[in-house]
Amino acid sequence: MRFIHTSDWHIGKNLEGHSRLEEQEKFCNDFIKIVETNNIDMVIIAGDVYDTSNPPAGAETLFYKTICKLADNGNRCVLVIAGNHDNPERLSAITPLAKEQGIIILGYPLSSTTKLKYNGYEIVEAKEGYMKLDIKGEKVCVITLPYPSEKRLNDAIRGVESEEELQKTYSSKIGDIFRKLEENFEEDSINIAVSHLFVCGGDSSDSERQIQLGGSLVVDKHDLPQKSQYTALGHLHKPQKASERLNVYYSGSPLQYSVKENMYAKGANIVEIHAKENPVITPIYFNNYKPIEIFKCDGIEEALKVCEENKDRDIWSYFEIKTEEVISQDNIKKMKSYLKDIVEIKPIITSEYEENNIDVKEKSMAQLFNDFYKFKEKCEPRGELMDLFLNIVSEEGEDDETN
Repeated sequence: MRFIHTSDWHIGKNLEGHSRLEEQEKFCNDFIKIVETNNIDMVIIAGDVYDTSNPPAGAETLFYKTICKLADNGNRCVLVIAGNHDNPERLSAITPLAKEQGIIILGYPLSSTTKLKYNGYEIVEAKEGYMKLDIKGEKVCVITLPYPSEKRLNDAIRGVESEEELQKTYSSKIGDIFRKLEENFEEDSINIAVSHLFVCGGDSSDSERQIQLGGSLVVDKHDLPQKSQYTALGHLHKPQKASERLNVYYSGSPLQYSVKENMYAKGANIVEIHAKENPVITPIYFNNYKPIEIFKCDGIEEALKVCEENKDRDIWSYFEIKTEEVISQDNIKKMKSYLKDIVEIKPIITSEYEENNIDVKEKSMAQLFNDFYKFKEKCEPRGELMDLFLNIVSEEGEDDETN
């Protein structure tokens, strides 16, 4: 059996107010081709389908169309769980229609689907937190834990566990759930786990919404599934293995969602897996439809030259420009006439102190004021202005001593 693990699509997400829907649509179209070309039997989307709990209509339409094409009228299993950005009820609102297509959507911890037979696979058992499938004659057991916020987690186990159990740490509760769900694994079955959470030691970026709340919602590695042949996680946007000992992976997001994410490639994992065997994990990389570029320029002239040189590229650009004065609106307009999607222009104001490494402690107050005035006004202060400044400084000093 072969499946693909992806997550954190964040459909509808903007970059500093700039829409990314066009890039996301290109990704979805390419992802469908990747799935079809690689003969994928099962698609796992491990949470954060949308960027907000109230996604725009265009984002929802794009997602629905994509998963329907992926499912191919029940010929392929598509499993989707909610992440911390998703509204579980809104995400699973299409369940009645999705079931007809062979799409499984799980919103809350310990939620379940129903037994059904499709063209390409069968759900032979479905209970809280797990399902057993028959895919091309192979037995597959999947345990699932959609994003378990503290409230959702406690709601899921309340009435099942004692008050003493409810007082356990967040990580311990997660571990208890996984251990209980793993009891459904069978020796002659393919055993997979899917969740959306933050594992201790994970390498995060600045585009993820924090879920660890000062460390309280971090899951220790020993509380992850221990018997799973492959654990598919969502939340972190950088592709990474979350455990040296276990096959626990974050697929990462499909697009660069912040400046810091332009340093690594985006992709997903294709996993060839059979019962009693170690999985063969093959990373596959996505196109970078619109790269994020950072340009550091010495002066506005260099910035304008960079803009002109890159005018035919479809990129998001950030500029840091060293300058001795405020960048004029005319120059900003000229930059944007070359490059339409400039996200930020950050002036780095320089002075002779920075350029010449002058120690301000070695200068008198009068010298410092004189240098500052020359830097701002391009001329030396008149005598009476200097006297007025020094009198004010002197009076401030006397007041400080009195107080």
